[in-house]
Amino acid sequence: MSQDELRKEFSRWKSGTYEKARSRFAERKERFEGSSGREIEPLYTPLHTEQIDYLRDLGFPGEYPYTRGVQPTMYRGRLWTMRQYAGFGTAEESNARYKYLLGQGQTGLSVAFDLPTQIGYDSDHELAEGEVGKVGVAIDSLLDMETLFDGIPLEKVSTSMTINAPAAILLAMYIVVAEKQGVSPDKLNGTIQNDILKEYAARGTYIFPPKPSMRLITNIFEYCSANVPRWNTISISGYHIREAGATAVQEVAFTLADGIAYVEAAIKAGLNVDDFAPRLSFFFNSHNDILEEVAKFRAARRLWARIMKDRFGAKDRKSMQLRFHTQTAGSTLTAQQPDNNIVRVTLQALAAVLGGTQSLHTNSRDEALALPSEDSVRIALRTQQIIAYESGVADTIDPLAGSYYIEALTDGIEKAVMEYIEKIDEMGGAVSAIERGYIQKEIEDSAYRYQMEIESKERIIVGLNEFTTEEEPPKDLLKVDPAVGERQKAKLLELRATRDGSRVEASLGALRKAAEGDANLMPFILDAVRAYATLGEICGVLRAVFGEYKPSGV
Repeated sequence: MSQDELRKEFSRWKSGTYEKARSRFAERKERFEGSSGREIEPLYTPLHTEQIDYLRDLGFPGEYPYTRGVQPTMYRGRLWTMRQYAGFGTAEESNARYKYLLGQGQTGLSVAFDLPTQIGYDSDHELAEGEVGKVGVAIDSLLDMETLFDGIPLEKVSTSMTINAPAAILLAMYIVVAEKQGVSPDKLNGTIQNDILKEYAARGTYIFPPKPSMRLITNIFEYCSANVPRWNTISISGYHIREAGATAVQEVAFTLADGIAYVEAAIKAGLNVDDFAPRLSFFFNSHNDILEEVAKFRAARRLWARIMKDRFGAKDRKSMQLRFHTQTAGSTLTAQQPDNNIVRVTLQALAAVLGGTQSLHTNSRDEALALPSEDSVRIALRTQQIIAYESGVADTIDPLAGSYYIEALTDGIEKAVMEYIEKIDEMGGAVSAIERGYIQKEIEDSAYRYQMEIESKERIIVGLNEFTTEEEPPKDLLKVDPAVGERQKAKLLELRATRDGSRVEASLGALRKAAEGDANLMPFILDAVRAYATLGEICGVLRAVFGEYKPSGV
């Protein structure tokens, strides 16, 4: 059948059979929309994909433009890394949780740090009071990092660390722990988030202003390309952008705009694109709309490949491959009827796998109430394992490709993302767009619309605004011992009394001098870490030189 004949038949069906049914039985909504406001048609046909050229726009797995996956065999060769995000209380408690998860079949570690660690304060700082060990593990010095990975061979695990402003310091601690285990840096495999731009736009755990922050990031790129070649030097994160209220399109657009800014900063610092770009990685959210999420991941891969090839002249195929970790959507979890969250997480995890993720964290059912219990973490991990070993979706590559809806949606998301990127380019790039409050305002407006849809019941959240029940208070929630802060303070007191104080002072003095110049700071940070200078002391030196970021109002 020709396209003209199909167009005629589609018009006949829509105005006849379809409209006749609609007139008898009204549809559930006047207008069906995706998260970004685009209208969802009642039916998709080849007419919706006639502009798509298979080789140009889809291609084959492992080949440009990587729409169908970055690896030629995808999960037929190796399953995604099952990397459960965990950390709480002291390093000893988190170490026990990591060993439990590895014993349950987890294939990679993912470290959650507490708030004082994320913003560069030691546990005995006045601003850390009441926050030590609450939302992640407290790491004050190399001593804590040694304990965190005690008995875990770092040459055999892949470790992700969700840390941004002080990422260079935590990476240095990890490298030195590996040294003490007899593992050379070139054997280490993992990721640091190291994405400061999304902190300014959506999350808030920043320390330094943009310029010195970008310097630290490019210093890490340069150091790792020469010394830690298997390490992913940044995880450019859309996850927190989406958690703050962005739509699927905004998540990809603002994440890739940040990625462009990091690549430009590295090139400006004198790095060759193909020397650092192969170790860039991404971190995305997976929401409830399965088909939109699958299309989002496919569009993001295609866009990044084209940006790296056409805009930056990358030659290495690995520079063009968007490799990403996925976490299921914490913002969708409800404190009401928490067992419903198991179903939500299953749908979100399935979307990530169908979209071709390289690693995955599945949230636990009780995370809207507390840090997850061991039982909840095990269910979350088992969700991934059931998808991997029982569902069949990992047996063929990109199984939803060719769906008229999926291909039309992938194409539509790509076009909408490019409109945002072009607008951000006109503003001077992501840093300028953030400084002007543009990205923050877009996210805030989307978050407001989403909340209004819930309150008006235009958007149904099961157990929250519909299908509600009377519930007893939840039991067996994990509670962090409030004495954690006192124990960390005692450790710091002992450390400062027993370490070589003159060596600490010398290393911090050298770091200060280097920060005042233009040297790569990683070797100086490593020296300070080896001397058992604390996180707060190292950040204090950098604060004194760089200053602190103060956000302007949106």
